[in-house]
Parts: sequence; C-alpha cells; structure tokens
Amino acid sequence: MPRYANLDGSNVTTSVGDFLKWQAERFRRIGAREARFEAPRCDNDGVRLRDAKAHLTWIGHSSFVLRIGGALVATDPIWSERIGGAVRRLAAPGVALDCVPPIDLVTISHSHYDHLDLPTLRRIGPHALFVVPKDNGDILRRGGLERVVELGWWESHVEGDVRITLVPAQHWSFRYPWDRNMRLWGGFVIEGPEGTAYHAGDTAFSEMMFREIGARFPKIDWAMIPIGAYAPTWFMSPQHIGPEDAGRAWELLGARTFVAMHWGTFKLTDEPLGEPPERIRAWWRSRAHDPERLWTFDVGETRSLSDTRRPIG
Repeated sequence: MPRYANLDGSNVTTSVGDFLKWQAERFRRIGAREARFEAPRCDNDGVRLRDAKAHLTWIGHSSFVLRIGGALVATDPIWSERIGGAVRRLAAPGVALDCVPPIDLVTISHSHYDHLDLPTLRRIGPHALFVVPKDNGDILRRGGLERVVELGWWESHVEGDVRITLVPAQHWSFRYPWDRNMRLWGGFVIEGPEGTAYHAGDTAFSEMMFREIGARFPKIDWAMIPIGAYAPTWFMSPQHIGPEDAGRAWELLGARTFVAMHWGTFKLTDEPLGEPPERIRAWWRSRAHDPERLWTFDVGETRSLSDTRRPIG
C-alpha cells in the first residue's frame, strides 16, 4: 500500500496499460521526424561560480547551482551522460562538474533517476550535505553518502545562514518495482540573507498546493518551475506541468521571478524539445507580464541575484 499521497490526497494512477497506449501512439508517429534542436548555451568555465555574491547557474534539466548565504547549493544534480544508463543526454552540462567549486548543500526532490542520479552524487562527494524527502536517505547511504537530512513536508533544516524547507509537489515516486510511492517527494524553499528561492522539483498543477506554498512563503524571489515533459497531456498532466500551467503556478505563488527548467536536456516525452520556452514566452506576453521577470536560461548561463530580489518593505 502506498505510504505517501499528494497534498489533496490523490495518487498518480497511470497504469502499465496507459504506458503501453502511449508507447503505441509513439510507434504510430515514428515516421514524423522532429526538427533537430540544440538548446542554446553559453561557455562557462566555472569561474563565476566562485563569486561570493548570490548567483544562479543552469546546468540543464532541473539542475542548478545556487550561491546563497555563502553556501553553494546544487538542485537535483545530474551530470551523467545518460539517465539510469538509458536515456541519452542531448545538451552537455552547462559547467563541467570538475570546474564547479566544492558544493556545500544538495537538494534532491524525489527518487526518479533524472532527479536522484547516484553517479553524480558520488562525484560531488561525501563532504556535501544532502537534503532529501523522507525515506530517500537509504539510497544515498547505500551509495556511501552519510551526510543526509530527511525532511517531511513543511519541515526545515538550517545550515549556517541557509534555511531549507521541503514543500509539497504534485507527483509520485518510483525507484524499484516494489517502492512506488513509498518514498516522499517534494520541492524546496531555500532562504538566505540575499532572498528566497523555490525549486519545484517535478510537479503537476495544483491550485490548492501552489496557493498554500505562496501563503507560507509570501516573499519568493526566484521560482524554478518545470516547463517541459507535458505531452501527451492525457498521460502526463497528472504528474508534469506544462508551460501555461507553470505560469499560472508562478502567479499563485506570488513569486517575483520565474526561472524555467526541466526542458531541452533529455528527450523524455513527445513535445518538440524547443517548444516549452516558446510557449511560456507566448503565455507571458498574453498576460502582459514584465518580460524581465521571465528567465529562460541558456545552458551554462549564470545570472546575478543581487539586483533581482524582492524590494524590502
């Protein structure tokens, strides 16, 4: 019996039959070739990551490196060439891991292989502190990583000047055939003297959930929200959010800046690789939002956070 459910009490109920139906649809479309797409990227040798001032760098997929409160934080880090040895990486990491300064804190949103990549975590090394949802710590410990903190939803851990809180996500967990929804999933709110960041992990849309996170954390400066892995909608919408709903989530959160993620790195679902940023930009224009508050990074891009936090008062 599943140990965990979403905030609204639901579980993702897609079945093996649903998966096979999706794969059959894919097989029928095999003749339709997608135009070649390469995610835009900029050269980054890691030097800017040594800056003591707050900054954010997109490594690709859901992986960012964030300098906040003097600590270097990595989110859902995956530097591997393949997910679980299978799905090939299409955009090289934005900064080579060997060029990244020592990482102090790592947040891992859930147990899926594209978010909990044990080969990468081993390369980051045992000096880092790994913050994970409940019942995920054993995966890391079996991999030789002992500095692990496990949190339930709304629980926090303070490390130096950084406070990390696990918040709900509308998703599910699966690592092995026998552990479906036996390990908690979530997103993270990361607070430091320079401001507040939110990393959604993997999530579907839930108005109740995003309202609740925004109510508990009313001053989010930078919201990292997925925009890819949404097609076909009938199969993906219970577990992944699309660009327009990601925009609605940002509005419900009341965040200052939208930071797009979870696109352009791995071909996981059926939408064209380059479509998600086009759709979020179109939605943004349709809502007449300030274009400077939408960040769609190039792979490897670093942006300063010093001038983009929410004004005090």
